[in-house]
Amino acid sequence: MGNADYVYPSNENAERAHRVAVPPPQPFFKSFKCNLKETFFPDDPLRQFKNQPTFKKFILGLQYFLPIVEWAPRYNFQFLKADVIAGITIASLAIPQGISYAKLANLPPILGLYSSFVPPIVYAMMGSSKDLAVGTVAVASLLIASMLGKEVNATENPQLYLHLAFTATFFAGVFQASFGLLR
Repeated sequence: MGNADYVYPSNENAERAHRVAVPPPQPFFKSFKCNLKETFFPDDPLRQFKNQPTFKKFILGLQYFLPIVEWAPRYNFQFLKADVIAGITIASLAIPQGISYAKLANLPPILGLYSSFVPPIVYAMMGSSKDLAVGTVAVASLLIASMLGKEVNATENPQLYLHLAFTATFFAGVFQASFGLLR
């Protein structure tokens, strides 16, 4: 007698457990397709759009790409108070950190200030997690400095260095945005 047929003695009215049939083997390509789908798209992101009127689909699409549309109507003074305190706390760290990371990448300090303020503002509108910190990191600054330092000297030709830094960060942003849209 296997575990599935065991009746527990402590409960006299316990029902017998039923065996679950093993599904029949699937053809390789069907199984492979299901595994790929489960790996790359574990949830059906378009599930919520099915059988909805056009206007509702538009609103759901807007909320999918701009989460602020979903949570902004429920935002209240308590959230604002907590966000102001959190913003001041994080700014006290992010401002000197942004300046340092800009210097680490051989860029003007003002760009470090921009990198301290712009990503959190954009993320506040387009992000989906309330507990995520965004901004520059030391590794990215070191990579920019080492990558661009091989091509041009920042002290000899600062204009070209800035243009290359802007180009590199632009394309990094394009890739990240496209990955975010494909999520």
